Amino acid sequence: MMMKMKSKIYHNICMMAVITMVLVTMVTAFLFCGDLQKQMKQEVRAELRYLSAAMETDPQGFLSRLSGRGDGNAVNRITWISEDGEVLYDSYSDEESMENHAQRPEVLQALSTGRGDSTRLSDTLSEQTYYSALRLSDGTVIRVASTTRSGFAVLVQTIPWMVIMAIVIFAGTFSFARVQTRQIVRPINEMDLDHPDPEKVYDELSPLIRRIEKQNETIVSQMAEIWQKQEEFTAITENMEEGFIIVDSHAEVISFNSSAIRILGVNMMNRDGRPANVLDLNRSNAFRQVVDQALGGHHSEQKLELNGSFYQIIANPVHVSANKGNGAVVMILDVTEREYREEMRREFTANVSHELKTPLTSISGYAEIMQNGMVHPEDMSRFSGKIYSEAQRLISLVNDIIRLSQLDEGKQDVEKSKVDLYMAASRTLDYLKETAKKAEISLCLKGKPVVIEGVSAILDEMIYNLCDNAIKYNRPDGYVIVTVRKENGHPILKVEDNGIGIPDADQPRVFERFYRVDKSHSRQIGGTGLGLSIVKHAAIYHNARIELSSKVGKGTTITITFPTL
Repeated sequence: MMMKMKSKIYHNICMMAVITMVLVTMVTAFLFCGDLQKQMKQEVRAELRYLSAAMETDPQGFLSRLSGRGDGNAVNRITWISEDGEVLYDSYSDEESMENHAQRPEVLQALSTGRGDSTRLSDTLSEQTYYSALRLSDGTVIRVASTTRSGFAVLVQTIPWMVIMAIVIFAGTFSFARVQTRQIVRPINEMDLDHPDPEKVYDELSPLIRRIEKQNETIVSQMAEIWQKQEEFTAITENMEEGFIIVDSHAEVISFNSSAIRILGVNMMNRDGRPANVLDLNRSNAFRQVVDQALGGHHSEQKLELNGSFYQIIANPVHVSANKGNGAVVMILDVTEREYREEMRREFTANVSHELKTPLTSISGYAEIMQNGMVHPEDMSRFSGKIYSEAQRLISLVNDIIRLSQLDEGKQDVEKSKVDLYMAASRTLDYLKETAKKAEISLCLKGKPVVIEGVSAILDEMIYNLCDNAIKYNRPDGYVIVTVRKENGHPILKVEDNGIGIPDADQPRVFERFYRVDKSHSRQIGGTGLGLSIVKHAAIYHNARIELSSKVGKGTTITITFPTL
């Protein structure tokens, strides 16, 4: 930029110097020629006056003496012309060989008015001749002519000197321009654009300094705003659980957050500055389709399974420009919980249908037999008992489903109050005493009163389901021990049995709805498969934590830890 500026300054100064020199030379030459011609005309006219005075006295004698001087053509040319234009005398040529001068402008004018003047250029334009004529008293005309160089000739004669002067002026101007250019450009080159100092530059640069300062302030303000927005954007995206990726029209990654890298399980380090292609992050068909459709200008969604988790990939096009095409914003949402809940919903629907169908089929079958009179009177009581038993099972199932739904949705009309866990456990064991006796299971309550804040009915149902399961999945001469105490300030409810136990593979799922470890045994004892699920949701309702410990053939221990008051 500065080299172009210096070159322009050199060129402009040198051109200005040369143009000025040419113009000055031409004007000087023409002024000099004009002044010379003026002086020459004055001399010719003065000489003509002297000649006319001498010619009036003795023409022949004067011309004889003039010819006898031997001046030749070294002086002004003198011509004597008669009234009819015949040349009577000429100081340069033989008058007898000269043509008639009657039509010469100066002669015509002198014969007419007494005086005439004219100027004629030579054929080569190098000389011009001035003629001045005066009519004498006898009617003849005396004429004086003086030849000088023309203005054009003078100008042509000065060309070599002009070239020499141009070279000298150009060399001097170039040196001067170089020095001046350095002085002009030096403050600009040495200027600190970030912090310009007006005192270190000449006054003509002050407007530029002010513009630079204003521009710097604008740039600093804009950079601060951009940096702030970048910080905000980074803070937002880095605190997102969802993955976030921005790609350009060539599918190269422009920006991403740590969640995207964590979810996709890729390493973005050690790329040696090379831009990452979005397909380097994941090469699955679903991921590629989403990105391709977004870059094509269309919204797209796909599900992707990674490491046992499910993710919703959502890509939207971002229009950059007509030349650069579309970029894309890719969001990666973790929908594992949603997929899990959807799977649970499907299982729940299937299980509910199956659990309701079984007792209803039995009730319908027994009722149909009775309706057709195919039951002996003595068997009527047994068939009625079967229908009643299946109806009770159906009612129990519906009640458990309703209770579970209420706990799941948090719809409880009863406000929480202070409840003694020890007393609640005691009431439950008293209620199950006959059931345990029939199963040959001993019941034991240990601990001391512990008060928590909760809903008594829900806590009773939770303890009942824990103890009922411990009795059902036990063995003859087994035991169920319920312990209520405090540990580290937290109320603890623990139900322990020495029953059949739960296999390790089934332990993570025993709190799911309708999940049974031994389906044949569960059918036999009449369980609905919702007991432990109700326990789980009751614990969640009270912000409690459940721990399960079980060994096959040795028994099961379930511990519920409540929050402190």
